[in-house]
Amino acid sequence: MRQVESSCIRRRIVQAAIRLHREIGFRKTTVADIARGASMSPANVYRFFPSRQAIEEMVVANLLDRMSAAATLAARGDSALERLTAALRTISQLHQHRLEHDSKQHELVAAAVRENWAVARSYTDRIRELVRATIAAGQASGELRPGCARAMTCCLLEAMEGYLNPPRINTAAVRPKFDEMMDFCTGALRH
Repeated sequence: MRQVESSCIRRRIVQAAIRLHREIGFRKTTVADIARGASMSPANVYRFFPSRQAIEEMVVANLLDRMSAAATLAARGDSALERLTAALRTISQLHQHRLEHDSKQHELVAAAVRENWAVARSYTDRIRELVRATIAAGQASGELRPGCARAMTCCLLEAMEGYLNPPRINTAAVRPKFDEMMDFCTGALRH
């Protein structure tokens, strides 16, 4: 029972932080603000999280975990190229949606990626492994050209960075549409 109660309190703290991040931005949000928003004292917040950074990391981890799960779910199709396209399109659309509809949360995720937080590195590793495994499977089936799957993964993700990397996503950026860039990349991967 104690663990369930602790989990509920942690969730309440995180939800208060999310509300405040959306209202005033994560940089202006203090632990005292979060405590007020969660109807508790700052000392009580510190019982569950050692710092404001730890709360922010939990917020980012939850967002990126959902993105990773959505990309993995989308990566189901007949061909490796379809799976790659679906997974990367899902990531791009989720980042773009957050930028347009929840810009302050997008700013937090972008900061986590830019500052190389552990939760951002973990997410990046999961996506890189999803792409690498899909490329390797495509190579094994003969659909994708032979070569080092790890190097091909790095090249693909580097080419698609403007669509997948939160600090680089910008509604005003002049670049090819996602489908145009993905077509170019899949053409390079095709056997």
